[in-house]
Amino acid sequence: MTTDIPRPRGRPRRFDLDQAVATAQRLFHARGYDAVSIADITDAIGINPPSFYAAFGTKADLYARVLERYAGTDAIPLHALLLSDRPVSECLMAVLEEAARRYAAVPGAAGCLVLEGTHCNDTTAHTAACAAHAAAEDMVRRYIAARHPGYAGHLTDFVSTTMAGLSAQSRNGHSLDRLLATARLAGLAVAQALSV
Repeated sequence: MTTDIPRPRGRPRRFDLDQAVATAQRLFHARGYDAVSIADITDAIGINPPSFYAAFGTKADLYARVLERYAGTDAIPLHALLLSDRPVSECLMAVLEEAARRYAAVPGAAGCLVLEGTHCNDTTAHTAACAAHAAAEDMVRRYIAARHPGYAGHLTDFVSTTMAGLSAQSRNGHSLDRLLATARLAGLAVAQALSV
């Protein structure tokens, strides 16, 4: 989608909103929400601040759009991994392994955009990231509860904590092999817990 944003003089500047959101996503992912300024965003997109505010509102409003885009393009596809016809422990291990792969996949943008966003200082952005994280946790919890209701809370917490650790370690420079080894060890712990 291309949008005309009025400028004080001359012709309206045209830019692709979807591409602008993708560019902002890369910035937020690489640096974290708090470290990205409006000037960083406008420079990367190639627009001036008034055009930014006209198109997106606030930085937090843009971040909410980035989270929506991330959910549809780059987030872990829980719907495709949490399968009702497969063992729960196998599917949870697949989620953890996919997390490791995605967190390490893009150099300079390590970790999970949502999980890392839960640490930002902006209240609105923090709330948006926490809501996205809570929705993912709820999906995992409901999946486990369908077959192992007594384990749903504890295992969801374990999986969520493991994913947060994988995200942090990815940001700290852990290789894909190290992240996968951790994910697989955690998966074995889940399998052991469910076999008791």
